[in-house]
Amino acid sequence: MADELVHREVAGGIATITLDSPHNRNALSAQLRGELLAALRNSIDDETVRVILLTHTGTVFCAGMDLKESRSESAENQGINEVPGLLECVRNSPKPVVAKLSGPARAGGIGIVAACDIAVAAEGATFAFSEVRIGVVPAVISVTVLPRLHARQAHELFLTGETFDAKRAEAIGLLNAAVPESELDSAVERYLDMLAKGGPNAMAATKEMLRQPRPDDVDKAFADMLRLSAEHFAGEEGQEGMRAFAEKRSPNWVPDRG
Repeated sequence: MADELVHREVAGGIATITLDSPHNRNALSAQLRGELLAALRNSIDDETVRVILLTHTGTVFCAGMDLKESRSESAENQGINEVPGLLECVRNSPKPVVAKLSGPARAGGIGIVAACDIAVAAEGATFAFSEVRIGVVPAVISVTVLPRLHARQAHELFLTGETFDAKRAEAIGLLNAAVPESELDSAVERYLDMLAKGGPNAMAATKEMLRQPRPDDVDKAFADMLRLSAEHFAGEEGQEGMRAFAEKRSPNWVPDRG
């Protein structure tokens, strides 16, 4: 039995999923992909979990695909075939997913970062869409990455494969924040605290709303959004939230963060 490469711990409403394969820079090997997907699904199904935190051991967040496993394999047997399901699980999670990077991300690792709702990195972290430099295309990750990036920046970075720093990643929309290493823990905790206060049903509905394309029919959009808003105002969660506000207490879904 191979040692576990992905760990999952739950405390205070936060499911912390840790990539722990530093010997190969947390590359997306078959074992790591399978364990990561299982940990994500277990966290989504766990009613005690309000927020999912994705982090890592070692000096690298994720180096992308495990190239050793990709050599001499046919297109049908490439590990990249499993990556869409992994990215969809992160992107479509009804619970917010936060990425915490104290080190570099490359290629598929950036695809995971882009799929998360919130991403915070230490200023020393670096990034690169290195696919073209080994003769492959950053195709699958483009689904999660391109909605985050400005078009000019995407063309430049996808085509050159150039390494860029965390401050630029923040400036172009890939990260929410790039902070000094000493402030990384506190910056992430700030987001976790805020996200844990949201009603789970409201958070799931808001995430689904944010994933939708911008509407062409404004009248229909207002009608759809009015219906969604009214349902949640009248719903059990909305009513509890309003009672808690009036009574100056936390709603019943807010976990004890210690």
